[in-house]
Amino acid sequence: QVQLVESGGGLVQAGGSLRLSCAASGRTFSFYAMGWFRQAPGKEREFVAAISWSGGNTYYADSVKGRFTISRDNAKNTVYLQMNSLKPEDTAVYYCAEGSLKIATTPAEYEYWGQGTQVTVSS
Repeated sequence: QVQLVESGGGLVQAGGSLRLSCAASGRTFSFYAMGWFRQAPGKEREFVAAISWSGGNTYYADSVKGRFTISRDNAKNTVYLQMNSLKPEDTAVYYCAEGSLKIATTPAEYEYWGQGTQVTVSS
């Protein structure tokens, strides 16, 4: 059983920054691609960013390109999402996901999920 624990969410003003972390345990972290998704109330869970097992390949949703950066530290079994220039529309619960053997952009392609961390951006 893989466990993913997100942290780093909170309240921030528009234009500010947050860094989310997701710590994984239960199996070899470095073998799998990781993703970040978000879900706002009443909306479908949407893809944010993904990173390959090596960390050498990343992919971002158009809505966050140039503002968010995904990275990973396999020695720490942790994936990060650096969020800069935050906008009110970034407000959502953010989830990390693990289990894809390649970069994937849909929830169905991931096996394990964290509990989510709330990000609220005020205007």
